[in-house]
Amino acid sequence: MRLLLAFSIISLAGCGSTDPIAQPSLVSLHQPAPDSFQVHMETSEGAFALRLYREWSPLGVDRAYYLFRNNFYEGARFYRVVENFVAQFGGSGDPLVDEHWRGLPINDEPVRASNQRGTLSFARAGARTRSFTMFINLKDNPNLDSDRSQRNVVGFPPIGRVVEGMDVVDRLFSAYGNEPMRTDLSARVLGASYPELDSIAVTSITQTW
Repeated sequence: MRLLLAFSIISLAGCGSTDPIAQPSLVSLHQPAPDSFQVHMETSEGAFALRLYREWSPLGVDRAYYLFRNNFYEGARFYRVVENFVAQFGGSGDPLVDEHWRGLPINDEPVRASNQRGTLSFARAGARTRSFTMFINLKDNPNLDSDRSQRNVVGFPPIGRVVEGMDVVDRLFSAYGNEPMRTDLSARVLGASYPELDSIAVTSITQTW
């Protein structure tokens, strides 16, 4: 009877499916991304395309591939848009999910490409804190290549760049500046306090190389 019960539990566990965002599989999470891939991002301001290059930041691009492939950013806000600096986005919409992902950071990597206008990089707050928030450079920011303001880590490694629709990125709502930056990046909180923020409707991977 015990053997039968154990078999039934194993069978049910094998048949169950996990949510790739709420319950990411560690096996899937560590699968390498293609050498490069293109992402189509639909936003409240319009659409633009990103192309990511694994040679620039292998661990960063592997993580980005998982997030974009599973539409992690659906409903996320561009919560920090500073004119002539960066447009930063992130947050799954659920603060509990975000907290879980903060506990799944990726290791630091050297800066192999410069933070030029249109490049995409992970945000971070110290060593080994890259997880899911990203920013697009609105101008050339070479100072971010060698930034040492965060302890025990140097610079922000770009992982890709905008290849279509940079004019859309330039139009993202920026009047709030740095003000909306907070730990809770949920759509509910940001939407209530900062209703003009632009948001992401959907992301999809359109090509791989």
